[in-house]
Amino acid sequence: MQKVKPFPREKGIENGLRLLREGYLYIPNRRKAYQSDAVKTRVLGQEAILLGGEEAAELFYDEDKFKREGAAPEPAVSTLLGQGGVQQLDDEAHRHRKKMFLDLMSKERIEIWAKLVEKYLYIATKEWIRKDSINFYKESQKVLTQAACEWCGVPLKDKEIDKRTEQLISMIESPVAVSKRHIEGRIGRIKGEKWVSGLIEQVREGTLQPDEDTALYQIAWHKELDGELLDLKTAAVELLNVIRPSVAIALYFAFTALTLQQFPEEKNKLNGENPYYLHMFIQEIRRYYPFFPFNGAITRTDFIWNGYQFEKDTLTIFDFYGTNHDPRVWEDPEDFKPERFSNWHESPTDQIQFRLLAQGGGSYSAGHRCPGEWNTVRAMEIITDFLVNKIDYTVPEQDVGFSLVNMPTTPKSGMIFENIQYKG
Repeated sequence: MQKVKPFPREKGIENGLRLLREGYLYIPNRRKAYQSDAVKTRVLGQEAILLGGEEAAELFYDEDKFKREGAAPEPAVSTLLGQGGVQQLDDEAHRHRKKMFLDLMSKERIEIWAKLVEKYLYIATKEWIRKDSINFYKESQKVLTQAACEWCGVPLKDKEIDKRTEQLISMIESPVAVSKRHIEGRIGRIKGEKWVSGLIEQVREGTLQPDEDTALYQIAWHKELDGELLDLKTAAVELLNVIRPSVAIALYFAFTALTLQQFPEEKNKLNGENPYYLHMFIQEIRRYYPFFPFNGAITRTDFIWNGYQFEKDTLTIFDFYGTNHDPRVWEDPEDFKPERFSNWHESPTDQIQFRLLAQGGGSYSAGHRCPGEWNTVRAMEIITDFLVNKIDYTVPEQDVGFSLVNMPTTPKSGMIFENIQYKG
Protein backbone atom coordinates (compact mmCIF):
# COMPACT_ATOMS: atom_id res chain seq x y z
CA MET A 1 0.00 0.00 0.00
CA GLN A 2 1.33 3.42 -0.98
CA LYS A 3 2.26 5.78 1.82
CA VAL A 4 0.10 8.89 1.80
CA LYS A 5 1.43 12.34 2.63
CA PRO A 6 -0.53 15.59 3.05
CA PHE A 7 -0.72 18.09 0.21
CA PRO A 8 1.02 21.43 0.70
CA ARG A 9 -1.89 23.80 1.23
CA GLU A 10 -2.28 27.47 0.38
CA LYS A 11 -3.91 29.48 3.14
CA GLY A 12 -7.21 31.25 2.59
CA ILE A 13 -10.85 30.32 2.19
CA GLU A 14 -10.99 31.78 -1.35
CA ASN A 15 -7.91 32.48 -3.46
CA GLY A 16 -9.58 33.39 -6.73
CA LEU A 17 -8.52 37.03 -6.36
CA ARG A 18 -4.89 35.94 -5.99
CA LEU A 19 -5.24 33.98 -9.22
CA LEU A 20 -6.55 37.07 -11.00
CA ARG A 21 -3.81 39.28 -9.52
CA GLU A 22 -0.99 36.90 -10.48
CA GLY A 23 -2.36 35.54 -13.76
CA TYR A 24 -0.02 33.18 -15.58
CA LEU A 25 2.32 33.05 -12.57
CA TYR A 26 -0.29 32.03 -9.98
CA ILE A 27 0.32 28.28 -10.19
CA PRO A 28 4.10 28.50 -10.89
CA ASN A 29 4.43 30.73 -7.81
CA ARG A 30 2.63 28.15 -5.63
CA ARG A 31 4.65 25.25 -7.01
CA LYS A 32 7.87 27.15 -6.32
CA ALA A 33 6.82 28.32 -2.85
CA TYR A 34 5.79 24.85 -1.70
CA GLN A 35 8.42 22.94 -3.74
CA SER A 36 5.73 20.62 -5.04
CA ASP A 37 3.98 19.84 -8.33
CA ALA A 38 0.70 19.41 -6.44
CA VAL A 39 -0.69 22.09 -4.12
CA LYS A 40 -4.12 22.37 -2.55
CA THR A 41 -5.99 25.65 -2.51
CA ARG A 42 -9.52 27.04 -2.66
CA VAL A 43 -10.81 28.82 -5.76
CA LEU A 44 -14.28 29.36 -7.21
CA GLY A 45 -15.75 28.51 -3.81
CA GLN A 46 -14.34 24.99 -3.74
CA GLU A 47 -11.25 23.01 -2.88
CA ALA A 48 -8.89 22.57 -5.82
CA ILE A 49 -5.55 20.96 -6.60
CA LEU A 50 -2.95 22.89 -8.60
CA LEU A 51 -0.75 20.70 -10.79
CA GLY A 52 2.29 21.33 -12.99
CA GLY A 53 5.29 19.68 -14.59
CA GLU A 54 5.85 16.95 -17.15
CA GLU A 55 4.99 14.04 -14.86
CA ALA A 56 1.87 15.82 -13.63
CA ALA A 57 0.83 16.47 -17.24
CA GLU A 58 0.82 12.75 -17.91
CA LEU A 59 -1.46 12.34 -14.90
CA PHE A 60 -3.77 15.21 -15.87
CA TYR A 61 -4.33 13.77 -19.35
CA ASP A 62 -5.09 10.27 -18.03
CA GLU A 63 -8.72 9.90 -19.14
CA ASP A 64 -9.29 7.15 -16.56
CA LYS A 65 -8.53 9.53 -13.72
CA PHE A 66 -9.97 12.86 -14.91
CA LYS A 67 -13.08 14.12 -16.66
CA ARG A 68 -13.83 17.49 -18.24
CA GLU A 69 -17.58 17.70 -17.75
CA GLY A 70 -18.34 20.39 -15.18
CA ALA A 71 -14.73 21.59 -14.89
CA ALA A 72 -14.95 24.83 -16.91
CA PRO A 73 -16.04 27.84 -14.82
CA GLU A 74 -19.19 29.65 -15.87
CA PRO A 75 -17.41 32.85 -16.98
CA ALA A 76 -15.31 30.85 -19.46
CA VAL A 77 -18.32 28.87 -20.71
CA SER A 78 -20.29 32.10 -21.30
CA THR A 79 -17.48 33.70 -23.30
CA LEU A 80 -14.67 31.53 -24.62
CA LEU A 81 -16.12 28.03 -24.79
CA GLY A 82 -19.89 28.03 -25.11
CA GLN A 83 -22.15 25.42 -23.54
CA GLY A 84 -21.91 21.76 -24.52
CA GLY A 85 -18.83 21.92 -26.74
CA VAL A 86 -16.36 19.11 -27.33
CA GLN A 87 -13.99 20.42 -24.63
CA GLN A 88 -16.63 19.57 -22.00
CA LEU A 89 -17.30 15.99 -23.10
CA ASP A 90 -15.80 12.70 -21.94
CA ASP A 91 -15.38 9.09 -23.03
CA GLU A 92 -17.17 7.81 -26.13
CA ALA A 93 -19.23 10.99 -26.55
CA HIS A 94 -15.99 12.99 -26.61
CA ARG A 95 -14.18 10.63 -28.98
CA HIS A 96 -17.13 10.58 -31.38
CA ARG A 97 -17.43 14.39 -31.47
CA LYS A 98 -13.64 14.84 -31.59
CA LYS A 99 -13.42 12.62 -34.68
CA MET A 100 -15.54 15.17 -36.53
CA PHE A 101 -12.93 17.83 -35.81
CA LEU A 102 -10.01 15.57 -36.65
CA ASP A 103 -11.60 14.70 -39.99
CA LEU A 104 -11.48 18.41 -40.87
CA MET A 105 -7.70 18.42 -40.35
CA SER A 106 -6.52 16.37 -43.32
CA LYS A 107 -3.23 17.40 -44.94
CA GLU A 108 -5.20 18.70 -47.93
CA ARG A 109 -7.46 20.82 -45.75
CA ILE A 110 -4.52 22.20 -43.77
CA GLU A 111 -2.87 23.31 -47.02
CA ILE A 112 -6.12 24.96 -48.11
CA TRP A 113 -6.05 26.81 -44.79
CA ALA A 114 -2.46 27.87 -45.45
CA LYS A 115 -3.30 29.24 -48.89
CA LEU A 116 -6.22 31.21 -47.45
CA VAL A 117 -4.02 32.78 -44.78
CA GLU A 118 -1.58 33.79 -47.52
CA LYS A 119 -4.40 35.10 -49.71
CA TYR A 120 -5.81 37.42 -47.07
CA LEU A 121 -2.36 38.53 -45.93
CA TYR A 122 -1.54 39.71 -49.44
CA ILE A 123 -4.92 41.43 -49.78
CA ALA A 124 -4.31 43.21 -46.48
CA THR A 125 -0.78 44.20 -47.51
CA LYS A 126 -2.15 46.19 -50.43
CA GLU A 127 -3.93 48.34 -47.84
CA TRP A 128 -1.05 48.41 -45.37
CA ILE A 129 1.45 49.86 -47.82
CA ARG A 130 -0.85 52.87 -48.30
CA LYS A 131 -1.06 53.62 -44.59
CA ASP A 132 1.35 55.50 -42.35
CA SER A 133 1.16 52.75 -39.72
CA ILE A 134 -0.80 49.66 -38.71
CA ASN A 135 -1.50 47.80 -35.50
CA PHE A 136 -0.30 44.37 -36.54
CA TYR A 137 -2.23 42.46 -33.86
CA LYS A 138 -5.53 44.05 -34.86
CA GLU A 139 -4.88 43.66 -38.57
CA SER A 140 -3.97 40.01 -38.05
CA GLN A 141 -7.33 39.43 -36.40
CA LYS A 142 -9.15 40.54 -39.56
CA VAL A 143 -6.88 38.49 -41.82
CA LEU A 144 -7.54 35.36 -39.78
CA THR A 145 -11.28 36.00 -39.48
CA GLN A 146 -11.57 36.09 -43.26
CA ALA A 147 -9.36 33.04 -43.74
CA ALA A 148 -11.18 31.06 -41.04
CA CYS A 149 -14.63 31.86 -42.39
CA GLU A 150 -13.74 30.89 -45.95
CA TRP A 151 -12.00 27.72 -44.74
CA CYS A 152 -15.11 26.77 -42.76
CA GLY A 153 -17.47 27.50 -45.64
CA VAL A 154 -18.97 30.48 -43.79
CA PRO A 155 -20.00 33.38 -46.03
CA LEU A 156 -18.63 36.73 -44.89
CA LYS A 157 -19.44 40.03 -46.56
CA ASP A 158 -16.88 42.84 -46.57
CA LYS A 159 -19.14 45.01 -44.41
CA GLU A 160 -19.29 42.22 -41.79
CA ILE A 161 -15.55 41.74 -41.33
CA ASP A 162 -15.01 44.26 -38.52
CA LYS A 163 -18.17 43.23 -36.65
CA ARG A 164 -17.51 39.50 -36.77
CA THR A 165 -13.83 39.98 -35.92
CA GLU A 166 -14.73 41.97 -32.81
CA GLN A 167 -17.30 39.38 -31.72
CA LEU A 168 -14.76 36.59 -32.01
CA ILE A 169 -11.95 38.51 -30.34
CA SER A 170 -14.22 39.54 -27.47
CA MET A 171 -14.80 35.85 -26.67
CA ILE A 172 -11.05 35.20 -26.73
CA GLU A 173 -9.94 38.18 -24.64
CA SER A 174 -12.61 38.10 -21.94
CA PRO A 175 -12.91 34.77 -20.04
CA VAL A 176 -11.20 35.92 -16.85
CA ALA A 177 -11.41 39.67 -17.34
CA VAL A 178 -12.97 41.55 -14.43
CA SER A 179 -14.10 44.50 -16.48
CA LYS A 180 -16.33 45.78 -19.22
CA ARG A 181 -14.41 43.45 -21.54
CA HIS A 182 -15.98 40.42 -19.87
CA ILE A 183 -19.47 41.77 -20.54
CA GLU A 184 -18.44 42.35 -24.16
CA GLY A 185 -17.31 38.74 -24.32
CA ARG A 186 -20.67 37.48 -23.13
CA ILE A 187 -22.44 39.64 -25.69
CA GLY A 188 -20.02 38.50 -28.38
CA ARG A 189 -20.79 34.87 -27.54
CA ILE A 190 -24.56 35.45 -27.79
CA LYS A 191 -24.30 37.32 -31.08
CA GLY A 192 -21.75 34.89 -32.50
CA GLU A 193 -23.92 31.87 -31.77
CA LYS A 194 -26.94 33.62 -33.29
CA TRP A 195 -24.93 34.37 -36.45
CA VAL A 196 -23.64 30.87 -37.09
CA SER A 197 -26.81 29.08 -35.95
CA GLY A 198 -28.62 30.96 -38.70
CA LEU A 199 -26.12 29.63 -41.23
CA ILE A 200 -26.51 26.07 -39.94
CA GLU A 201 -30.28 26.39 -40.30
CA GLN A 202 -29.83 27.50 -43.90
CA VAL A 203 -27.63 24.49 -44.63
CA ARG A 204 -30.19 22.12 -43.17
CA GLU A 205 -32.97 23.82 -45.14
CA GLY A 206 -30.96 23.59 -48.35
CA THR A 207 -30.76 27.35 -48.97
CA LEU A 208 -26.98 27.45 -48.27
CA GLN A 209 -24.75 24.79 -49.77
CA PRO A 210 -21.14 24.87 -48.55
CA ASP A 211 -18.60 22.33 -49.78
CA GLU A 212 -18.97 18.98 -48.06
CA ASP A 213 -15.44 19.01 -46.64
CA THR A 214 -15.96 22.29 -44.76
CA ALA A 215 -16.71 22.71 -41.07
CA LEU A 216 -20.07 24.36 -41.73
CA TYR A 217 -21.31 21.37 -43.74
CA GLN A 218 -19.83 18.70 -41.46
CA ILE A 219 -21.11 20.25 -38.24
CA ALA A 220 -24.55 20.96 -39.68
CA TRP A 221 -24.98 17.30 -40.59
CA HIS A 222 -23.03 15.67 -37.75
CA LYS A 223 -24.95 12.96 -35.93
CA GLU A 224 -24.37 12.06 -32.32
CA LEU A 225 -24.14 8.54 -30.92
CA ASP A 226 -27.93 8.38 -30.72
CA GLY A 227 -28.20 9.05 -34.45
CA GLU A 228 -29.64 12.54 -33.98
CA LEU A 229 -28.27 15.77 -35.44
CA LEU A 230 -26.65 18.18 -33.03
CA ASP A 231 -29.20 20.60 -31.62
CA LEU A 232 -28.85 24.02 -33.19
CA LYS A 233 -27.20 25.70 -30.18
CA THR A 234 -24.58 22.98 -29.76
CA ALA A 235 -23.88 22.96 -33.48
CA ALA A 236 -23.32 26.73 -33.30
CA VAL A 237 -20.93 26.27 -30.35
CA GLU A 238 -18.95 23.68 -32.31
CA LEU A 239 -18.71 25.81 -35.45
CA LEU A 240 -17.39 28.66 -33.34
CA ASN A 241 -14.97 26.13 -31.83
CA VAL A 242 -13.37 25.99 -35.27
CA ILE A 243 -13.57 29.67 -36.22
CA ARG A 244 -12.67 31.27 -32.87
CA PRO A 245 -9.38 29.39 -32.20
CA SER A 246 -8.32 30.14 -35.77
CA VAL A 247 -8.70 33.85 -35.05
CA ALA A 248 -6.92 33.47 -31.71
CA ILE A 249 -3.75 32.68 -33.68
CA ALA A 250 -3.48 36.48 -33.95
CA LEU A 251 -1.98 36.33 -30.44
CA TYR A 252 0.86 34.24 -31.81
CA PHE A 253 1.21 36.51 -34.85
CA ALA A 254 1.81 39.44 -32.50
CA PHE A 255 4.37 37.45 -30.51
CA THR A 256 6.09 36.39 -33.73
CA ALA A 257 6.51 40.05 -34.67
CA LEU A 258 7.77 40.81 -31.16
CA THR A 259 10.30 37.97 -31.35
CA LEU A 260 11.74 39.26 -34.62
CA GLN A 261 12.06 42.69 -33.04
CA GLN A 262 13.62 41.51 -29.78
CA PHE A 263 15.88 38.87 -31.35
CA PRO A 264 16.81 40.34 -34.76
CA GLU A 265 19.63 37.80 -35.15
CA GLU A 266 16.92 35.20 -35.79
CA LYS A 267 16.03 36.76 -39.16
CA ASN A 268 19.23 35.58 -40.84
CA LYS A 269 18.46 32.03 -39.74
CA LEU A 270 15.00 32.19 -41.35
CA ASN A 271 16.09 32.87 -44.92
CA GLY A 272 14.97 29.44 -46.12
CA GLU A 273 18.38 27.76 -46.23
CA ASN A 274 17.44 25.52 -43.27
CA PRO A 275 13.71 24.75 -43.56
CA TYR A 276 13.66 22.91 -40.26
CA TYR A 277 14.88 26.02 -38.42
CA LEU A 278 11.52 27.65 -39.18
CA HIS A 279 9.79 24.81 -37.34
CA MET A 280 12.14 25.14 -34.35
CA PHE A 281 11.60 28.91 -34.27
CA ILE A 282 7.81 28.51 -34.20
CA GLN A 283 7.83 25.87 -31.50
CA GLU A 284 10.04 28.05 -29.32
CA ILE A 285 7.60 30.95 -29.68
CA ARG A 286 4.80 28.63 -28.58
CA ARG A 287 6.85 27.51 -25.59
CA TYR A 288 8.35 30.85 -24.61
CA TYR A 289 5.36 33.18 -24.77
CA PRO A 290 2.12 32.85 -22.79
CA PHE A 291 -1.01 31.56 -24.51
CA PHE A 292 -3.36 29.34 -22.49
CA PRO A 293 -2.45 29.82 -18.80
CA PHE A 294 -4.02 26.63 -17.43
CA ASN A 295 -6.84 24.14 -17.84
CA GLY A 296 -9.23 22.37 -15.50
CA ALA A 297 -10.55 18.85 -14.98
CA ILE A 298 -12.34 16.92 -12.24
CA THR A 299 -11.13 13.69 -10.68
CA ARG A 300 -13.23 10.66 -11.64
CA THR A 301 -12.20 8.49 -8.69
CA ASP A 302 -10.01 8.28 -5.62
CA PHE A 303 -6.34 7.55 -6.35
CA ILE A 304 -2.83 8.14 -5.04
CA TRP A 305 -0.17 9.91 -7.11
CA ASN A 306 3.36 10.57 -5.83
CA GLY A 307 2.10 9.96 -2.31
CA TYR A 308 -0.79 12.42 -2.54
CA GLN A 309 -4.37 11.20 -2.09
CA PHE A 310 -6.66 12.59 -4.78
CA GLU A 311 -10.35 12.33 -3.90
CA LYS A 312 -13.17 11.87 -6.38
CA ASP A 313 -14.91 15.02 -7.73
CA THR A 314 -12.05 17.40 -6.92
CA LEU A 315 -11.36 20.31 -9.27
CA THR A 316 -7.80 20.09 -10.58
CA ILE A 317 -6.09 22.92 -12.48
CA PHE A 318 -3.05 22.22 -14.62
CA ASP A 319 -0.30 24.79 -15.21
CA PHE A 320 0.51 25.20 -18.92
CA TYR A 321 2.68 28.29 -18.69
CA GLY A 322 4.76 27.06 -15.76
CA THR A 323 5.32 23.67 -17.36
CA ASN A 324 6.53 25.35 -20.54
CA HIS A 325 9.06 27.20 -18.34
CA ASP A 326 9.96 24.34 -16.02
CA PRO A 327 13.79 24.09 -15.69
CA ARG A 328 13.52 20.34 -15.12
CA VAL A 329 12.02 20.02 -18.61
CA TRP A 330 13.69 22.90 -20.46
CA GLU A 331 17.31 23.95 -20.07
CA ASP A 332 17.54 27.73 -19.47
CA PRO A 333 13.76 28.12 -19.90
CA GLU A 334 13.82 31.92 -19.73
CA ASP A 335 16.13 32.10 -22.76
CA PHE A 336 14.75 32.11 -26.29
CA LYS A 337 16.55 29.16 -27.91
CA PRO A 338 14.90 27.57 -30.98
CA GLU A 339 17.77 25.09 -31.16
CA ARG A 340 16.28 23.24 -28.20
CA PHE A 341 13.86 21.67 -30.72
CA SER A 342 16.56 20.44 -33.08
CA ASN A 343 15.90 16.80 -32.23
CA TRP A 344 12.11 17.02 -32.47
CA HIS A 345 10.29 15.56 -35.47
CA GLU A 346 8.88 18.05 -37.98
CA SER A 347 5.24 17.13 -37.34
CA PRO A 348 3.53 18.54 -34.24
CA THR A 349 1.78 15.16 -34.00
CA ASP A 350 5.09 13.66 -32.93
CA GLN A 351 5.90 16.20 -30.27
CA ILE A 352 6.42 14.77 -26.82
CA GLN A 353 2.86 14.88 -25.53
CA PHE A 354 3.50 16.16 -22.03
CA ARG A 355 6.30 18.68 -22.48
CA LEU A 356 5.22 21.36 -24.95
CA LEU A 357 1.75 22.30 -23.72
CA ALA A 358 0.91 25.42 -25.69
CA GLN A 359 -2.51 24.08 -26.71
CA GLY A 360 -2.99 21.16 -24.35
CA GLY A 361 -1.34 17.79 -23.96
CA GLY A 362 -1.92 14.11 -24.45
CA SER A 363 -3.45 12.45 -27.50
CA TYR A 364 -5.28 14.29 -30.27
CA SER A 365 -7.76 11.50 -30.93
CA ALA A 366 -8.38 9.97 -27.51
CA GLY A 367 -7.56 12.96 -25.31
CA HIS A 368 -8.17 16.68 -25.09
CA ARG A 369 -5.23 18.06 -27.05
CA CYS A 370 -6.43 20.71 -29.50
CA PRO A 371 -6.39 19.48 -33.13
CA GLY A 372 -6.24 23.11 -34.22
CA GLU A 373 -2.57 22.97 -33.26
CA TRP A 374 -1.79 21.84 -36.82
CA ASN A 375 -3.46 24.93 -38.31
CA THR A 376 -1.71 27.11 -35.73
CA VAL A 377 1.74 25.85 -36.66
CA ARG A 378 1.02 26.17 -40.38
CA ALA A 379 -0.24 29.75 -40.03
CA MET A 380 2.81 30.66 -37.96
CA GLU A 381 5.09 29.27 -40.66
CA ILE A 382 3.38 31.58 -43.14
CA ILE A 383 3.48 34.70 -41.00
CA THR A 384 7.13 34.18 -40.05
CA ASP A 385 8.20 33.82 -43.67
CA PHE A 386 6.00 36.79 -44.58
CA LEU A 387 7.53 39.11 -41.99
CA VAL A 388 11.10 38.04 -42.72
CA ASN A 389 11.11 37.54 -46.47
CA LYS A 390 8.04 39.16 -48.05
CA ILE A 391 7.73 42.65 -46.54
CA ASP A 392 9.95 45.38 -45.13
CA TYR A 393 8.74 47.56 -42.28
CA THR A 394 10.02 49.65 -39.42
CA VAL A 395 9.02 49.32 -35.79
CA PRO A 396 8.83 52.72 -34.09
CA GLU A 397 9.49 53.16 -30.39
CA GLN A 398 6.53 51.74 -28.48
CA ASP A 399 5.62 49.70 -25.41
CA VAL A 400 6.02 46.08 -26.52
CA GLY A 401 5.95 44.71 -23.00
CA PHE A 402 3.29 42.16 -22.16
CA SER A 403 1.54 41.50 -18.88
CA LEU A 404 1.63 38.11 -17.20
CA VAL A 405 -1.47 39.14 -15.25
CA ASN A 406 -3.80 39.66 -18.20
CA MET A 407 -5.03 36.32 -19.60
CA PRO A 408 -4.64 36.08 -22.53
CA THR A 409 -1.90 38.63 -23.11
CA THR A 410 -0.27 40.39 -26.05
CA PRO A 411 2.34 43.12 -26.52
CA LYS A 412 0.75 46.25 -25.08
CA SER A 413 1.14 48.28 -28.27
CA GLY A 414 -0.21 45.51 -30.50
CA MET A 415 3.03 45.83 -32.51
CA ILE A 416 2.88 49.03 -34.56
CA PHE A 417 4.49 48.85 -38.01
CA GLU A 418 5.41 51.83 -40.19
CA ASN A 419 6.78 52.26 -43.72
CA ILE A 420 5.51 48.91 -44.94
CA GLN A 421 6.86 47.84 -48.32
CA TYR A 422 6.13 44.64 -50.18
CA LYS A 423 9.26 42.98 -51.58
CA GLY A 424 7.75 39.74 -52.91
